[in-house]
Amino acid sequence: MRRNTSRAPVCTILFIFLLGACGKEVKEAKPPTPATPVVVIPPVVMPPVASSIGFFLNDWAAKTFSPPSFKDTTPPAAAALTVTVDPIAVITKIPRAIAGNNANLWMTQMVTEPTLLAHIQNLHPHIIRFPGGSISDVFFWNARKDVPPADAPAQLVKADGTKEAAGFWYGQNNEGWTLSVDNYYKMLQQTGNSGMITVNYGYARYSTAADPVAAAAHLAADWVRYDKGRTQYWEVGNENFGEWEAGYRIDVTKNKDSQPEIITGETYGRHFKVFADSMRKAAQEVGATIQIGAVMVEAGPQSWESLARKTWNNGLMSNAGSTPDFYIIHNYYTPYKTNAAATDILGTAITETKKVMDYAQQTLRTGGVSEKPIALTEWNITSEGAMQQVSHINGMHAVLLLGEALKNKYGMTARWDFANGWDGGNDHGLFSQGNAGGGEPGVPFWNPRPAFYHLYYFQKFLGDLFITSSIANTMAVESYASSFSSGEVSVTLVNKSTAAQNVQIDIKHFNVGNRYYWYTLSGGNDNGEFSRKVLVNGQGPAGAGGGTADYATIKSYAATTSNGIKVTVPARSVVYLVVDKK
Repeated sequence: MRRNTSRAPVCTILFIFLLGACGKEVKEAKPPTPATPVVVIPPVVMPPVASSIGFFLNDWAAKTFSPPSFKDTTPPAAAALTVTVDPIAVITKIPRAIAGNNANLWMTQMVTEPTLLAHIQNLHPHIIRFPGGSISDVFFWNARKDVPPADAPAQLVKADGTKEAAGFWYGQNNEGWTLSVDNYYKMLQQTGNSGMITVNYGYARYSTAADPVAAAAHLAADWVRYDKGRTQYWEVGNENFGEWEAGYRIDVTKNKDSQPEIITGETYGRHFKVFADSMRKAAQEVGATIQIGAVMVEAGPQSWESLARKTWNNGLMSNAGSTPDFYIIHNYYTPYKTNAAATDILGTAITETKKVMDYAQQTLRTGGVSEKPIALTEWNITSEGAMQQVSHINGMHAVLLLGEALKNKYGMTARWDFANGWDGGNDHGLFSQGNAGGGEPGVPFWNPRPAFYHLYYFQKFLGDLFITSSIANTMAVESYASSFSSGEVSVTLVNKSTAAQNVQIDIKHFNVGNRYYWYTLSGGNDNGEFSRKVLVNGQGPAGAGGGTADYATIKSYAATTSNGIKVTVPARSVVYLVVDKK
């Protein structure tokens, strides 16, 4: 048989080539660089809606993060502290009303102030409460200036039994210094926000009509009709257990329905049911759905308090029953008008927010009524003497408070307030009213205070789900985390200490993207530990207080995630940070 040798040369050539016999060195091939492994993420299990939030989540909306313009920044090489974040461990969906605010009747017609409107539109608190605090109980929403109802007395009784001029306020007053009802609605429309209205409960107490409760409830119901569904959330009264409130004490010789001289929780609870019935019927007439809140005391009784306050919640629960849709609390956190230090002020945001929620829920359980949403419709600090209220520290307190409110599942909050009065720096206002009439020196009208900037960036970098975060081995830094429906993760870091802290972010169950972005807000070097200034990524105000004018366009810091996610949090500062998804 003939052997076939025709393939031998080819095999030989191939063999020689593979051995590099042609004089070329054979190089060992390098394996390809492995791709970053993709984390398989377990599905998110959404927790049930907390009773303390309830319908405040009805308008929940998914949020998409849009990366800001940025400048590359070198992060710290190492970090002593680590924040651990887990996006699949959801605490709650984030109610859109979590960072509301308060308008009032002495801050101009608002729609005449384009600078103010632009800031409110940028801030977008979502809920703006009106007409503001104790004035609600002397406010006649549909009355012209100096034309109160015939049954509204010219004088009201103070807590000590003496009388003073009633000092009523009027919703149809169009003078430039005050805010009319119609311009309140226009302001909401122009800034893209919604309202919360507090109706005049005090009128049910001091009215001289044959049926004062019916008169006051009818006035409230007429406002619901006029509102025509524009407002979902309504409050009956404001701090009515307080000795400072109109209607706390009345002239029983003028009262026609045998009410007690000093208000009680039982009285308010019975009256609340009349208000709620009238207001719901009015809402039905105009095809609206509304929720109506009842006033609650926020803390357990103290020995120095009035009997009305001590027994308020029990009386409310036993008489209003299940009628309220939600419950209203106010808290001004720091001991009243003390010259508190920064450490003490910052600490109250953490301790008091939980304590108040715990007490509210305990009160409902003890009262035998079902748990309902809790709304913190006024909050701030009362510390004074060192300009604490207009300081960067108060801005830090605001962020801590909102983080704790989410952690403790509040339905909504509303900061007090947009504008107030300078009073040497004892001013709750989010905006300055300039130096007019002896006001704040060195700043223009409607200049935002430091708290504005903190609230702005907190919301800018806040997602739609509040998720777990923790930081070990320190009491200096607090962390609050959220995620966006578009996939990114955000972390807010609050450094309460007087030393800078380097922090690393470790995100579980997450495919980290290429870059992270952050803004750093710190105080200036004026006024000791209570700087009136805030620096955003090192940029400060042109004047004596507030922050940079270009806050809406200022570039964020940014870095790649190739060496981890690390950031320096300066002393007494806040970092707002978002991490890209892959």
